[in-house]
Amino acid sequence: MRTTTLKKDDLAPSTPDIGDTDAAKRVLELVMESLDDSKAEDIVSINIQGKSAMADYMVIASGRSHRHVGAVADHLLRALKEAGHGTAKVEGLSAADWVLIDADDVIIHVFRPEVRDFYALEKMWQEPEEPAGTLH
Repeated sequence: MRTTTLKKDDLAPSTPDIGDTDAAKRVLELVMESLDDSKAEDIVSINIQGKSAMADYMVIASGRSHRHVGAVADHLLRALKEAGHGTAKVEGLSAADWVLIDADDVIIHVFRPEVRDFYALEKMWQEPEEPAGTLH
C-alpha cells in the first residue's frame, strides 16, 4: 500500500488566477457558442482587457423580440452553469429588453434591436478606426 503525505498547501482550495486569460477565453468561447446556438443576431465580442477592471471581454448580441432575448439569456445562463461556471449574475431578464449577464471575465449584453441601437455600447467600447492615410 502506498501512502502520500499531504502538506497544508495541498488542502487549500484552488482558486483561479485573477489574470487567467485562458480561463476568460474559454468562457468567451462558451458564450459565443451558446449565443450562436440560440440564433442570437449581430454578435460582437470586444476585448476590454486594460480598458476596464470589470472584465476581460464584453459580448453584445441581439434577439428578435422580448421572448427571443429572454430565451437567449436563459440558454446562456444554463450553459454557463452546466460548464461549471456557477450561477452568473443577471439583470433585466423579466423585462427582456436588455439582459445583462455577468460571467466574471465576460460581460454579456443581449438586447432587442431598438434598445441596442439606442445605447450603442459597441461604439463606446470598440477601438476607434483610424482615418485612411494616418501615419504613426
